[in-house]
Amino acid sequence: MDLLALKEKLMACAPGRWVLLAASKLYGWAGWLDRLAYQNGWKTVKSVNGRVVCIGNITAGGTGKTTAVLLAATLLAKKGMRVAIVSRGYKRQQKSKEAVVLFDNPDADWRMAGDEPFMMSRVLSQYKVPVVIAADRALAATEALRRFKSQIVLLDDGLQHHRLKRDANIILVDAKNPFGNGYLLPYGNLREPLEGLKRAALIILTHCDQATPRELEDIKDKIREYNDTVEILESEHKPEYYFDICQSRKVGLDEVKGNAACFCALGHPETFEKTLENLGLTLAQKWRFPDHQFYTEDHLRTFEETRNGLPLVTTFKDFVKFPDNWREILTKEVYVLSVNLKIRGGEKEEDKLEQVLYPKR
Repeated sequence: MDLLALKEKLMACAPGRWVLLAASKLYGWAGWLDRLAYQNGWKTVKSVNGRVVCIGNITAGGTGKTTAVLLAATLLAKKGMRVAIVSRGYKRQQKSKEAVVLFDNPDADWRMAGDEPFMMSRVLSQYKVPVVIAADRALAATEALRRFKSQIVLLDDGLQHHRLKRDANIILVDAKNPFGNGYLLPYGNLREPLEGLKRAALIILTHCDQATPRELEDIKDKIREYNDTVEILESEHKPEYYFDICQSRKVGLDEVKGNAACFCALGHPETFEKTLENLGLTLAQKWRFPDHQFYTEDHLRTFEETRNGLPLVTTFKDFVKFPDNWREILTKEVYVLSVNLKIRGGEKEEDKLEQVLYPKR
């Protein structure tokens, strides 16, 4: 039984809810002690010789953090900046104490890095952005600066990681479900109390197209209770095209219509499915897996044998975890949806993001 299913089972009964609530209290105390240890010097904060900007969130999963990191790296690379991404490589299968570097290496294996860092490396390959993975993010940042002379290091999902000193925090808040039920994990979905918003130099509201203007203003008002000076940007996730992996070609969004099947392993699969429906697809079949699920030959055979000839749609994050012989099993009409994060308000608002990433001297 995966953790999400276990949580749902516990939430269904009063004793289970008490267990989750008690676990949330313990989680909160542990987080508080960790922050206190760094604040008081009981644990050492590591500084590196370069600008470090963290992009993270105070809730678990589904905010669009990966697309925000991709947007930040792309903006900087297009300006000619030397940028690197540092990640812990969550749920990577092959772990080592040494830093794993993804850079211009077509033979790299996602199992060494984790699905999200590997996907980011592939997407950003055209901009020559290195992705460095290590449980010790300070080690990874040091390696990025040593090897690539990076002017800026983007710390992926490191808001609750305090060992690496950063120059700025960018916090993402999901407009669909900004703060959950207000409780910490595992009873709620907060990674830390809302006081953590005080550490933000910039806040980006994501999925703003799925909230009303009134709801967006209410979220901003709540944020300002904790940080009344922070700049708040609005954003949306915009589909760009489908990529036909069997034919290795881009396909326009209007070229795939009607009945289809889809699968994904995401924090919030319903968001992906809703996007497909908004693009004109009728999802006759859907498979949902726990976040970061890797795929076996049996998974792919199940998709192929039961999709009844329908187009099959997934995400880039899922595609990079296919087994090596996937072409022997999936033979036609398999599409990866490309989605990018767009800041509302055009260049003027994007400039506010750039100024936090790398302030103009």
